[in-house]
This record gives sequence, structure tokens and C-alpha cells, in this order.
Amino acid sequence: MTENTEFKNRINLEKLRHKTLEIKDAIAKVVIGQDQMLNQLMIALLTDGHVLIEGVPGIAKTLTAKLFAKSISADFSRIQFTPDLMPSDITGTSVFNLKTSEFEFRKGPIFSNIILIDEINRSPAKTQAALFEVMEERQITVDGTTYNLDEPFVIIATQNPIEQEGTYRLPEAQSDRFLFKIKVDYPKLEDEIIIIKNSHIRKIKSETEDIVPLISKTEITDFRKKIKNLYIDDNLIKYIAQIVDNTRNNSDLFLGASPRASLNIMNAAKANAALSGRDFVIPDDIKYVAYPVLRHRIILSPEKEMESATTEKIIKKIINTVEVPR
Repeated sequence: MTENTEFKNRINLEKLRHKTLEIKDAIAKVVIGQDQMLNQLMIALLTDGHVLIEGVPGIAKTLTAKLFAKSISADFSRIQFTPDLMPSDITGTSVFNLKTSEFEFRKGPIFSNIILIDEINRSPAKTQAALFEVMEERQITVDGTTYNLDEPFVIIATQNPIEQEGTYRLPEAQSDRFLFKIKVDYPKLEDEIIIIKNSHIRKIKSETEDIVPLISKTEITDFRKKIKNLYIDDNLIKYIAQIVDNTRNNSDLFLGASPRASLNIMNAAKANAALSGRDFVIPDDIKYVAYPVLRHRIILSPEKEMESATTEKIIKKIINTVEVPR
């Protein structure tokens, strides 16, 4: 056998790995103990996907999104969802210009590259519906005119799973437009000690002060093209389809995942492989991304809800049931 020829990547991923590690390391200095969330945010960026971050208040969901946006050389906007927020407050509105006697469209905050939507479940359905077209098609139609958005376009939305009063459940059609649902837990004891110490050392210094742009729009576009060209075996494609199909024919579930979930698993698995320095997908990549891709797309049957089952357990059961290709 020739020297290591079979193990060399066909696609050069060195720059991609260097840039993504640089971003994760920079954010990890501020956001302690949330490595999985950072890794999954990077996968979303590299696969042109949106992310829903769910967790109780005070665990750095919003801060992470702000740091992530600041590390990218792109436009950033934040939209605080509230019960009185109107769709036009997001997309923009036509305003009459007295000088020209014509209506002019003034773009809303959604016309940006990285958009943080804080507490997305705080606004009613009509406001949430303003995101349907833009999340899927990267365009907005107002008064019969369609406006295309610039790339990259990534929405990072947060929500609190505990608080129910004054919140509005996301429709299944909108949940399905998110690549990932990332669940964020409390930090471990040792991590929390570091968080407190870092805050004491920082004193009046801002948490975001030391974060600088580390990746450009052009680099993101280039990395996305490389990831699309990563190799995935036909048996692994079948493996993905079998996992998703199992969600549709499962007595534990009331609603299974759509073909969009299959495509999301494949694309996210490719990105995870690239972050690991490989230009080919392995079963572990698929297993890793299956949880954040599926957890917001499947709905438990009433019987399982009464038994206090969780989507995590059902996904694990499905993954253990489907035979891994050899």
C-alpha cells in the first residue's frame, strides 16, 4: 500500500477547520461549558440553516448568539418578539414620500445576515407567520414586490420552555424550517465557578468587547460549496432515510419527520464531518445531528405524553433500532 494515500482528504478542509476552531475558541472564552451549542451553531452556519435555541433564562442563549454574530464579518440585527409586535415591524413597510408623491419601501430588521430573534414564542401567530417565506426562500414579498436577501442569512431564535403565560406555540410548519433545535442546560458546577471568576476579573469590561470578526461572507460561501461536495455513501443515505421513515411508522409518535428532515440530516452530517477534518460522512456524524434535527419535528403520541416520555428517548430508541451500515 502506498503511504497513507487512502486517508488523504480529496477536499482541502484545513482553512475551514482553522476558521471554525478560531471562532469556537473565541466564544468559549466567554460562554463556558456550552461546546455542543457552539459546534451546532457552526454546523448551521456552514449548511445555511436556522437555529432554535431553547433553555431557561440566564444560561447565555442571547449572549452566545450575539458573540457568534460578532465573530462573522456580516450585518447583524436583533428583534425582540413581544405580544404587540406586528409583521411589518419585522419585514418593513411602505411609506409615502411627500417629495416624490410615491410610496417607498423601508426595509425592516430582517434584512440582515445574522438575525437574533429573542423569545420567538412571545409573539402571536400572525407575527410568527411573517417569517415563513423568508426562512425558506430567503426572500420577502411586500405589496406584490419580492425582495431577495443577501447571503449568508441565518436566523438564531431563542425561547424559554418553562414559561407558558403570554407565549404562543410555534406552528409545526415554522418549527420545520429550523435546521436545529438546540437544548441548552445549566452549566456544570466547575463551569459555573469559572463563569463567576471571569465576571469578577472582567469587572466593567463588556463580554463582547474582545470578539472580532474572524470569517468573511466570501469564506462562508466557499466553505458551503466545499461541504456540499463531501462524500456520502449510498448506504448512509439509505440509513438516513430509514431513520426518518421510522418516525412516520412509529406507535410512540403522533407526527413523524418530513423529507426536509432527511435533507437536513445529510447536510448537517456533512458539515460535522468537515469540522472533524474529514471529507466523507460516517454513521457517527448522522447519529450526532439526528437529535437536534428531529427533536422539534416529531410529536409524541398522547399515550407516551401521559407516560412522561421525551422526544430524546424516542430518537435514541429509533437510532438503536435502525441497523447501522457496515
